[in-house]
Amino acid sequence: MGLYAENHARLQRLFEAADLGGGTYLSSIGDGLDVRLEVLERHAYTSELRMSYGLIDPQTGMADPSASLRLYRDARQVEATHCYAGSRWQDVIGMYPPPQRILDHRLRMNTFLGKWLQYLAERGHGVATLRADEAVLKICREKA
Repeated sequence: MGLYAENHARLQRLFEAADLGGGTYLSSIGDGLDVRLEVLERHAYTSELRMSYGLIDPQTGMADPSASLRLYRDARQVEATHCYAGSRWQDVIGMYPPPQRILDHRLRMNTFLGKWLQYLAERGHGVATLRADEAVLKICREKA
């Protein structure tokens, strides 16, 4: 099984992400490190997701760590398209990297995603701990 397929299986076991509608979800196990899963876009065969903790990098204002994910429902694969773990991709591989460096970076991002998903499962995160973010839902209701 390939890395993207393994990550799909892990993400599905963890949060059943392919079945989630658009919106923001939180998984809390009481350790103070809530996992935030945002379904940004949902198309016929793919979904765009962002996964992060509630921690913010004070220098950049970005969630740290975080991962932008593309979920391919038909192919049963998940690809980490971007990861932020203390530094941006430009800082890691440069602005105009050679193709091999880009491929190596993508492999590292998707390996990181697999390890992160495994860690979250071991800590107790899962479908039972995942709830729609009520604060975000309240803001959406007020705008409607």
